[in-house]
Amino acid sequence: MFDIDKWQEIFATIKKNKMRTFLTGFSVAWGIFMLMILLGSGNGLSNGVASNFMNDAVNAMWIWTGKTTIAYEGMKTGRTIQFHNADQEIIKKVPGIGAVSGRYFMGNTRYSYNKESGEYTTITCQPELIQVENLVMEEGRFINQIDVMQNRKVVVIGADMKTALFKDSTAIGEYVNVNNVPFKVVGVCTEPGSTRNRNAYMPLSTAQMIFNGSNRLHNLALTINAETLDESQAIEDQIRNVLGRQYKFDPKDESAIGLYNKLENYIQTMRIFQAIKIFIWIIGIGTLIAGIVGVSNIMLIVVKERTKEIGIRKAIGASPSSVIGLILLDAIMITTVAGYIGLVMGTGLMEMINYFMLQSADAASAAAANGGQQGESVFLNPTVDFNIAVSATLLLIVAGAIAGYIPAKRAASIKPIEALRDE
Repeated sequence: MFDIDKWQEIFATIKKNKMRTFLTGFSVAWGIFMLMILLGSGNGLSNGVASNFMNDAVNAMWIWTGKTTIAYEGMKTGRTIQFHNADQEIIKKVPGIGAVSGRYFMGNTRYSYNKESGEYTTITCQPELIQVENLVMEEGRFINQIDVMQNRKVVVIGADMKTALFKDSTAIGEYVNVNNVPFKVVGVCTEPGSTRNRNAYMPLSTAQMIFNGSNRLHNLALTINAETLDESQAIEDQIRNVLGRQYKFDPKDESAIGLYNKLENYIQTMRIFQAIKIFIWIIGIGTLIAGIVGVSNIMLIVVKERTKEIGIRKAIGASPSSVIGLILLDAIMITTVAGYIGLVMGTGLMEMINYFMLQSADAASAAAANGGQQGESVFLNPTVDFNIAVSATLLLIVAGAIAGYIPAKRAASIKPIEALRDE
């Protein structure tokens, strides 16, 4: 392995056939370079989509009302289903349900503070909504249970609302007029992934009392304790059965209530990306194999060209193992050096792309903080795992050894007398 004479011979052979060695190494380097690019791009897409799902709780679920389309227990079709406050407690009793918040939408509502005013969306809710929508508190606090029980006139405003109404002054503790009714600002929040933080949140009980909401709800936001697709679908079926009994509609009537199960979409989307990753591996490994086959073919040509030399070696006492070792070292050296170059270039390009993307994200965050917009990213952290990169390099070296073994074995089997006769 560390015989200087062997290495001198290998370098001499490479120097003598520069173009052939370059093309052989290029095919190997290109193969692993493309594998790194494909894997990095696949990871970038997968990470981007997964990050967007994390804007809300991955196990979040939303339920809203509709109209029946199936006659049930003597009742006609076309009945409108209307949720009420009691449905929150009913849903909480379903096994597998976590946080639950009823929501009553007031729609666009006029907010004013001193001389500033504007129309913003008001969402009335329970404290549990922060768990469902992953709201981030920039200042102050979110609505709590005491606010709901005492019908407090408090409100949590979006960061863009705070900038528009209060400019650079403090909003916490100040009063804003909501449709001419004063509400105390107790918090400023942002919604991850949102381009415009213009929503305001107030206690459900307060809004229903002041703005004639009675005990009506427009929808229910909740989280589920499930990890698999089957578990989430089972909970979904239980919810339909419970609400079906409550409002006398067929649980199979999908128009009676609408339901969005985010966990189900997340799992299905991640399965698609797993299939894409497998497809990427197949393409990448196929490209690597093409390069390795090229190495094997070149080694066969080398053996053919050096037939007389090999015959002389064997005639003066060279062992078959020394001949095999010489050809194997040549193949392994070409694949290792070329593979390493391809690996460094591929991972380096992905790291450079990731660096510029991080710089762009920081600039977008700064713009959003100054009142701009920051949208969702579909491409995030397009890098290759270090262990995968090392494994690919080791796989390449092993493949290079296998590629060189076949011609090396052929060289070792050549009889000296036949080799010396070769033209």
